[in-house]
Amino acid sequence: MVKSEINEFINEVAILSQINHRNFVKLIGCCLEIEVPLLDYEFISNGTLCDYLHKKPLRSLPWQDILRIATEIGKAISFLHSCISVPVIHRDIKSTNILLHDSLTAKVSDFGASRYIPRDKTPITTVVRGTLGYLDPMYFYCGRLTEKSDVYRFGVILIELLTRKMPIIYRSSTGDGLVAQFIELLAEDKLVEILDPQVLEEGGRQAEVVASLAMSCTKLRAEERPTMRSVEMTLEALQGPKDHFRVRDATYKGVIQQ
Repeated sequence: MVKSEINEFINEVAILSQINHRNFVKLIGCCLEIEVPLLDYEFISNGTLCDYLHKKPLRSLPWQDILRIATEIGKAISFLHSCISVPVIHRDIKSTNILLHDSLTAKVSDFGASRYIPRDKTPITTVVRGTLGYLDPMYFYCGRLTEKSDVYRFGVILIELLTRKMPIIYRSSTGDGLVAQFIELLAEDKLVEILDPQVLEEGGRQAEVVASLAMSCTKLRAEERPTMRSVEMTLEALQGPKDHFRVRDATYKGVIQQ
């Protein structure tokens, strides 16, 4: 194993060994007695979120399942940022790293690139790691990593759930990527042009709130993005009858009124 692979292996074991949460893939054990050490995980029955959203033939994904999956992913990232003894930035949130277990329960996986958050919360300057289409632009250009980089990636996941389009390959007729196109259409009140038909049919006002939340998470300036705890609380508030909620104004401000 090269040094980078050893570091990723150690990272994965160190982080997963301190996590006990239903929305993370469970590490069963590891084998060190072979040339290339192996990690043993729980079996996840429904593959990746990426496959479920994009693999042909497309399967039905009801709105309430979309909302629940988004909420479970949000809970998991919020847990990393604020609920363990040494908080963690995942650094590579994407749909191929979200696994779907029985009843489509979301499980976050792959901590090889993750970093611990300094106690003083100062940004980490590091070599850029991640997947194009999900990368925080400020992190990409400056190499300064904070928990808000995970918030950006989660916003991309929300857009992917709402549109069933792949961030890494999508290009609009004008050459825009998925995030830029989504934000432009949201600003022009034309989301109907990009939302998945099943989301349009079933999502109602809840889908509007999630779209606004996605926009807030993917703001260019990291300090303008919400915390994952705020995101988690907003998604939790949406669980229930979809017609009981409204967006207070055109942009997400972390407040849902019932």
